[in-house]
Amino acid sequence: MRIAFIAAGSGSRFYCENCAGEGSLVRALRSRGHEIALASFYLPVGDAEGNVAAHAPLFYGAIGMYLSHRLPVLRSAPARLLRALDAPALLALAGRFSGPTQPGRLEALTLSMLRGEEGRPSTNLGELLRWLESIRPDVVHLSNGLLLGVAGAIRRALGIPVSCTLQDEDTWIESLGGRARAVAWKILRERAADVALFTPVSRYFGRLMADHLGLSDERYVVVHPGIDLDSFPEAASSDGPPVIGYLSRISEPMGAGLLADAFILLAREGRFPGTRLRLMGGSTSADAQLVRSLRQRFVHAGLAESLEIKAGFGPRARALFLGGISALCVPVLRGEAFGTFMLEAMAAEVPVVQPRLGGFPEVVQDTGGGILYEPNTTEALASALGRLLADPEGSRTLGRAGRRAVAERYTVGRMAAGLEAAFERARCPAAARGA
Repeated sequence: MRIAFIAAGSGSRFYCENCAGEGSLVRALRSRGHEIALASFYLPVGDAEGNVAAHAPLFYGAIGMYLSHRLPVLRSAPARLLRALDAPALLALAGRFSGPTQPGRLEALTLSMLRGEEGRPSTNLGELLRWLESIRPDVVHLSNGLLLGVAGAIRRALGIPVSCTLQDEDTWIESLGGRARAVAWKILRERAADVALFTPVSRYFGRLMADHLGLSDERYVVVHPGIDLDSFPEAASSDGPPVIGYLSRISEPMGAGLLADAFILLAREGRFPGTRLRLMGGSTSADAQLVRSLRQRFVHAGLAESLEIKAGFGPRARALFLGGISALCVPVLRGEAFGTFMLEAMAAEVPVVQPRLGGFPEVVQDTGGGILYEPNTTEALASALGRLLADPEGSRTLGRAGRRAVAERYTVGRMAAGLEAAFERARCPAAARGA
């Protein structure tokens, strides 16, 4: 099968769990005999160490899109000028700042992208269609529902099915202003008709998005994320003080501040002397104030030596990081559709501590690799961390259970097989239903 895979890039300034696995997924699909052509929207797709996705052609470059939106005179500018604005060096610079990842600043542009052909005309759509015609795919897969604006044009121009992963679109849309939020959901519901099959990353998120988009059960199939287990060796035993780890963008919405406060509260109890908090995941300019605040909180608490913020978050760095922690916690304030960072921790036999929100309960219960707590408050989190640290043998049991479950059900090979079946179903929906 010839598959065109279109992903939304977030740059390389922070760990984006939804982007990190594109390279290994592409390799897994290719190992199954498929031809994969990869492209990205907005910013290049790739991790800090540069995977296969980093070399994909780029459409709807973030700088050209943003400037042409803010400066109407650029809308009639030659395509080569807008491409020049999206030169790799400039895009790398743009990725350092918060604009590309702040929905509140991009309401009108978000709505325009969702409207697709009915939005503001763009030379990017023509370039995208010409690229797709040149590779002649059997199916086009969109990595995120926020890309649905191009689905109808692709379907009509090429006469082929479009499939689409659903993962955390609600976070972006719910961050828009009230009117823009309602309009965005309405457009997405309309554009869903252009997609042959959706592949949400969890049962929880499938049900949530089915309600938002008006999808029947036949319109979607859950395909869980998967990881390359070989990249995360089993954890070595350690007799040192416990280390609580955090692996995500170091930002307030992802719960970095909440975890820091819970750690300080736990440390003040004095039950686990020498325990440290280690953060990894990078940040944007919008997060700089939080990072400074975290350091100040630990200094004021007399715990300056207990906080470590690690640079780098590529695959090898993440494996080393996970091999040196006792538990992982990313207490996302609103929850997430899945939480691939949990799989990476479990693969290293590291138990997770997560709020009972979003897709987290589904993963923890399916794997037995961690514990859940509620509500998502400083006090409840500190209590959950304390329970885990007080039971080292139980913690090791959770870690081993998590690794077994990941090896059995959450590998990138299983994910590739699930997507392969979804692509076949998108191409032949009647056959997939047994007609």
